[in-house]
Amino acid sequence: MGDYIVELRNISKAFGKTHALTDVNFRVGRAEVVGLIGDNGAGKSTLIKIISGVIAPDSGEIYIRGKKVDNWSVAAARRAGIETVYQDKALAEQQTIARNIFMGRELTGFLGFIRGKDAYNEANRLMRDIGFTSKVFSPDSIVATLSGGEKQGVAIARALYFDATLIILDEPTTALSLTESEKVFGFVRQIKQRGCSAIFISHNIYHVYDVADRFVILDRGRVVMSAEKHEVPSADQLVKDLQDIARTGRRIE
Repeated sequence: MGDYIVELRNISKAFGKTHALTDVNFRVGRAEVVGLIGDNGAGKSTLIKIISGVIAPDSGEIYIRGKKVDNWSVAAARRAGIETVYQDKALAEQQTIARNIFMGRELTGFLGFIRGKDAYNEANRLMRDIGFTSKVFSPDSIVATLSGGEKQGVAIARALYFDATLIILDEPTTALSLTESEKVFGFVRQIKQRGCSAIFISHNIYHVYDVADRFVILDRGRVVMSAEKHEVPSADQLVKDLQDIARTGRRIE
């Protein structure tokens, strides 16, 4: 249990008569990328909102690094190193990369003045660390001039700077080209190389297969499949498993 950054045990959540999650067990290990898969309404959004502290479960237990936690919240999740990069990335597109990375948590000196040079240098280091190899971009580049994949990189860099050990990526490749998706995959691999972990959520099973170490499939609020990558020989097999689940409703152990 101590090897897991986060572990959920028997988590259930209902909204009125709708059971979003039922007895869900879910975990993320250290330096692991977990692919979370499921159709609309499967419970993916509810699950990540519970992990990130946005909503509380009706029942079940949450463990962080092996210790049970109570009164879980967004602030507690951030203190634990859990950050979420949502589909819209929540970036100020008319601001620079550096301003976006430090927005709301600016580097300041003793008298409260913003340390612009330090922010520039830190942003530059982060950009290069996670794979911004092009010299075309600098921390002073306006975010609106970046591609979709590069914007994801800025959001990931922001999370990493503030000591995130688990980054939740909510549909990070939606509406991106193959080339742009590959950039995102590169950023996710950098997360793992830094010793951090990620939950990669996507409707595109081929994208999940490329980047994840383990797959968890949700269907109508229940975990119906959990498998290590070596147990699933190809993305096509993962697609077939998902189709079998949808058709028969059975779980795949």
